[in-house]
Amino acid sequence: MMFKLATFVAAALVSASPAIAASAQWFTGAGCTGALIGTSDNIQDGSCWFLTNGGSARSISFSGVSSIEFFISGGQHDVCSNGSQLTLSGSGCSTAPDGVNWESFRAH
Repeated sequence: MMFKLATFVAAALVSASPAIAASAQWFTGAGCTGALIGTSDNIQDGSCWFLTNGGSARSISFSGVSSIEFFISGGQHDVCSNGSQLTLSGSGCSTAPDGVNWESFRAH
């Protein structure tokens, strides 16, 4: 009986632990340095995320994603359009290629 109760309590604690929510932070500098421009929290799977002021970021830190696609700033790629330039997974920091910034991303 004691084993069954301990198993039940352990299972209840595991199921009560919060899931890690995907999030991202936008930075002015390469390597996720410089000023923090914005934060994207509770990222929904497959949604396109971008800065509401129409800006862009040199780098974006991210966590809790299966995969994340980054789109450069510049007309044809704005708001997750016409193919991503880089796809990563897990957690980390992504700096845009030389001469451009990240304008948006889509996480899965």
